[in-house]
Amino acid sequence: MKQKVMKRPVENYIVELNKGSVDLTILRNPRARRMTLRVDPKPGAATLVAPPFLDTRTAMRFVRENADWLTEKLSQQSIPVPFVHGSEIPFRGRIHRIEGLRTLRGTVVRRNQTIYVPGGRDHLARRLTEWLKDEARVALSAATTEHAVALGGDLGRITVRDQKSRWGSCSPDGNISFSWRLIMAPPSILDYVAAHEAAHLVQMNHSQAFWKLVARRIKDPEAATQWLRENGPDLYRYGVNH
Repeated sequence: MKQKVMKRPVENYIVELNKGSVDLTILRNPRARRMTLRVDPKPGAATLVAPPFLDTRTAMRFVRENADWLTEKLSQQSIPVPFVHGSEIPFRGRIHRIEGLRTLRGTVVRRNQTIYVPGGRDHLARRLTEWLKDEARVALSAATTEHAVALGGDLGRITVRDQKSRWGSCSPDGNISFSWRLIMAPPSILDYVAAHEAAHLVQMNHSQAFWKLVARRIKDPEAATQWLRENGPDLYRYGVNH
C-alpha cells in the first residue's frame, strides 16, 4: 500500500486574483475536514486552512474559485474607519453612529443605535476607545466567569488588549487576555470566545476533551468559529488611527 506523504504544514504564496493579488498562507491543520478561506488582519493577506494531506494544486484551485469573494473582502479590509463624528461602527453586532457632543458631560452614552461621546472632538477617538474597552472588559469578565464556574476552571486575571494574533489567550496560571474588539461582534461570538478560553482553564490544549467542554457551553461552536474567520478581520479596520 502506497504511503501518503504529509504536505508541509505551512506554505506561503503570492496569488494573482481578478483584481490585484493576495499574500496567501496555506495552513494544514490535522483537525480540518474541509478547506476554509479567511482574510487576515494584515492588509492584503489571507489564510487557507486545509486538511493535512491536501495537495497544493487543489488548494490553489479553491482560492481561484473564490477569487471574487476574496477580492471583495480584501477591498473592504483596506478601507479604514476612524473613530470620528459621523462614522458608523459595529457594537455588539449592530451598526451604531458616532456622535460627538460638546454639550454632553460625563461618560459615553448609547441610545438606540447611536453612541454619544462627550467633550471636544479632538478627544473623541480616545474616549470612545476607552469606553469600548470598558464595555468589552465588563462583558467578557461576566461571560468568562460564568463559563469558568460551570466548567470547574480556576480563573485568574482577565485583561483586554488590542491583540492582533488571537481573539483570546489563556496562560498556564489561569490569566486570560482578550481582544477588546470582540465587543463589536455579536454577543454570541463574544460568548463563544469567553467559553473557549474558560475551557482552556481545564484543558490547556485543543484535544477532543477540550472541544467537548466547549460544546457543553456553546450550542454551535463551528458556526462561531466560521463567523470569526469570515468577519473577524473586518473588525480591525475600525479606529485604526487611534
